[in-house]
Amino acid sequence: MHRAEVIANLLRSSADLWSGHAVPAARARDTGFSQLNALLPGHGWPLSALIELIPLLAGIGELSLLMPALRRLCNEARDIVFVCPPHIPYPPALAQAGLPLNRIIWIDAKNDADARWCAEQTLREGIAGAVLLWSDVAKDIALRRLQLAAREGESLLFMYRSPALLKAASPATLRLALRPQRGALSVEVIKARGANPASVTLQLHQAA
Repeated sequence: MHRAEVIANLLRSSADLWSGHAVPAARARDTGFSQLNALLPGHGWPLSALIELIPLLAGIGELSLLMPALRRLCNEARDIVFVCPPHIPYPPALAQAGLPLNRIIWIDAKNDADARWCAEQTLREGIAGAVLLWSDVAKDIALRRLQLAAREGESLLFMYRSPALLKAASPATLRLALRPQRGALSVEVIKARGANPASVTLQLHQAA
């Protein structure tokens, strides 16, 4: 059998192999926004991957963007872990958003290194459906550790970062920039494997 035929047979028989010009199917969860799904490989939030969210301003709906997916995880009896958010999670607001409080875990660490360690351990144990981490770490090795931990735990990992890091290199599978736009939220895909840069404006109150 010719070498080309052997390679072709391997590509057809194994889901773990892919050719450079083809993009393997991505495992993902519905974002709750059909317009956003259409822009993302796998049509949703990629599982087992580092997802970076970069809001240009605080309080523009950067948490509301995740609510449809987080609600579904809670309905599946999966926990949601907040690691070092800028403000203490407000229970009445979380309950009103449809997140049962017995599914919410809040971790407050002394410093960024401890916060990242907590996120890594939580992901590797596979005890959470999603981990939300606020960190401005820029070291490639630290980001890759988080990426690897997400892969091991098969969880959603959302990392909120400062707009100062918007143009910094990152190994994240998906990077989104978030901008306010007349009562809505503009979501720009900065990086996504198998997708071109694009943007969409979302009305957060219309989430599924």
